[in-house]
Amino acid sequence: MINRYKSALITGAASGIGYSILKKLSKHKLKIYALDKNKTKLKKICNETGAYPLNLDITDTDLLYSKLSKLNIDVLVSNAGIGNGIEGLLKSTKTDILKSTRVNYEAILHIIKILVPKMVKKRNGHIFLIGSIAGLYPTDSAIYSSQKTAIHKIAQSLRIELSGSRVKLTEISPGRTKTSFGDNIFSTNKMKKEFMSGFQLLDPDDISNALLFALDTKWKTNISLIEILPTEQSPGGIPIFPVKDPILE
Repeated sequence: MINRYKSALITGAASGIGYSILKKLSKHKLKIYALDKNKTKLKKICNETGAYPLNLDITDTDLLYSKLSKLNIDVLVSNAGIGNGIEGLLKSTKTDILKSTRVNYEAILHIIKILVPKMVKKRNGHIFLIGSIAGLYPTDSAIYSSQKTAIHKIAQSLRIELSGSRVKLTEISPGRTKTSFGDNIFSTNKMKKEFMSGFQLLDPDDISNALLFALDTKWKTNISLIEILPTEQSPGGIPIFPVKDPILE
């Protein structure tokens, strides 16, 4: 139950899914740390919710260890992520690969390493890894899909490491959701529009509602994986951008 916990940390808290989670958790008696690199948005949402701001870039590993090692967190929501390279490995740049791997994979490992041992020691905690449906099914985006698959394998393997610790772990794998995800990752506005249209998308509240459900279960119950999709989205090998065959046109 939520009242078992006293503190929470949310990464990527200033917008989208992270902000929705923050608003819902702020209604409970938790000391919440909101981590985001956008200082302006972070200040605004912390003034609104009473959360404690952590203005950090999670790719700054040394600063991450310096700041987070001081905290004692009961609920970790690893939500921060970027979509650089979403158009595919062959169309990506060296920077796309390096930057997205550091945010979507490496930083998650470091944050877990910093915070979770204290949960294990006190035998109380809940970890949430916000992944993606792209980590469970094939897509035509090898970079993004492989990084989200890594989150899925972290979740599965860490559950084994945590056996007997009473620390819970929930992976939430959303489908396409109305967020600022696509703002700076596509080469054209047309591609961004195509990505964010075609069917009715999820809202961030759909994801935060699922998280609250998993968080509010009894200690003996662990909701390990939640797939949550728009009703009209069917995963599994469907290209993000359908390829046109000139021979058929």
